[in-house]
Amino acid sequence: MQVILLERVAKLGQMGDVVDVKPGYARNFLLPQGKAKTASEANIAAFESQKAQLEARNLETKKEAEALGEKLDGQQFIVIRSASDAGALYGSVTPRDAAEAATADGFSVDKKQVALIAPIKELGLHAVAVKLHPEVEVQIQLNVARSQEEAELQASGKSIQELAAEEEAAAEFEISELFDDIGSAASDDDEGEAAPAAAGEEDTNA
Repeated sequence: MQVILLERVAKLGQMGDVVDVKPGYARNFLLPQGKAKTASEANIAAFESQKAQLEARNLETKKEAEALGEKLDGQQFIVIRSASDAGALYGSVTPRDAAEAATADGFSVDKKQVALIAPIKELGLHAVAVKLHPEVEVQIQLNVARSQEEAELQASGKSIQELAAEEEAAAEFEISELFDDIGSAASDDDEGEAAPAAAGEEDTNA
């Protein structure tokens, strides 16, 4: 199926290009999102008559996207999720979650603009691409944690495995301290019992 692109589409072409695409891709994505029109003579003629306006509008939206991109690029957003002790999420983080986290921090981001670089199914820091415009893409970072405190520790550079190891070491230290205290108390009791016996021996000798 041939369509004429109304804007740049990655891996497909530039504005004004007539390209061959699969019918399903055109019907389900390009046409409903206004990225292209079927390449009929009427649509091609209409594009040529509106080309200057389309290019001006594209330039304006690109500038707006670049301005937002400068502020958004490299930002880190916290997403709180339940997870196992090993760090595996009960579920996964979606583009909607990323968009909502960014929007909550004052950035206007739509879930359709978010492209997960890889599925997010565990705690930690994850890079996520945000396509603000066909020609403007930035990268943000999602800090996926079970609590705000855990997120702050992860942001400082500690992994969930390191945090778990520290918690385990702290627990082992507390247990050893407890056993030391019990041992000290037992030895004190032994000394206390021995003292009267010694006193009794002195009375007998007298």
